[in-house]
Amino acid sequence: MKHFRHISGWLGSCFLAVVCLLNGPAAAQTCFTGADVDAPLRSSIERAAQQYLGMAQRGDSAGLRSSAIPSLASNFAAIESAVAEHLKDLQGQSTISGFFVLDASFSSGTLPRAEFYCGIFNSPGRVIFVIPNLPAGRYAVVTESVSGGNTPANLTFVLQQAGSNWQVAGLTISPQSIGGHDSNWYWTQARSYRQGGANMAAYLYYLEAWNLAAPVTFQYTAARDKIADEMQAAQPANLPSPQSPLTLTAPGKTYRVTSIFAEAAGNDLDIIVKYQALSDLSNTAAAFADNTAVIKALLAQYPELRNAFAAVVARAVAPNGKDYGTILAMKDVK
Repeated sequence: MKHFRHISGWLGSCFLAVVCLLNGPAAAQTCFTGADVDAPLRSSIERAAQQYLGMAQRGDSAGLRSSAIPSLASNFAAIESAVAEHLKDLQGQSTISGFFVLDASFSSGTLPRAEFYCGIFNSPGRVIFVIPNLPAGRYAVVTESVSGGNTPANLTFVLQQAGSNWQVAGLTISPQSIGGHDSNWYWTQARSYRQGGANMAAYLYYLEAWNLAAPVTFQYTAARDKIADEMQAAQPANLPSPQSPLTLTAPGKTYRVTSIFAEAAGNDLDIIVKYQALSDLSNTAAAFADNTAVIKALLAQYPELRNAFAAVVARAVAPNGKDYGTILAMKDVK
């Protein structure tokens, strides 16, 4: 099952903009858009991004690794896997759809929470980057939008300046759309589900809209903030988490669901449900029966999910982290 949104390196993410309380620009952290950067600097960054894009399109993970900062080069497996998985998506023409220079070179050490404000503060066109555990330095965030492959994709590089060179400090591959639909479509559908009282479907569609609204999770815009606000308002009271599982009941059994989320599978959007395994996963017949029971119980409790998603994937997770999954198309769930 192919999925997007790979991110590697030291970069983390602050998940929801509504949770990230942005109080004002940080004194030693500044952001410059493409219009603010002098021509030689912009040209050197764009050349580096184009060079690394070419490596990704050729599947040259060794070249990317040799161009990465040391901490990333020593832990490169996730990027190598992402490039290999999405190689056919990265073919075709590319355009630079995002260009920012993030300057934290006047700081020292590692910044627990670096915040970069691009544009006029609190204006509709503002862009904010929130990056935890960022080493002091000068960075560029460049997004290449690629069309012509299997799925139109965004390839976003975080580049760190090292003398006159720009090294790869992070890489994210994300879809421009899911099932042919962009962020605004999922946002509209989420509002419709919410108005109909189907908050579980609404919440999951809001999350897809939020994901598609920017090429990387640590980039925030006014639109993403608004989606996040609406998503928080629609969040179901019983949205599961490992600390507060959702209980699903089936004849003779009770299942504790720890997470529910949507995931793109080709042109479809499936729903994934993870729960605490009740049986030894080596007994695949019993695990399959439990997975099927969980799927049926989930759809009995949230029937609106039938029309919102193409299939359900149930994953029984053992205490050691191993899991066993079963996928059923909605039409096959009776």
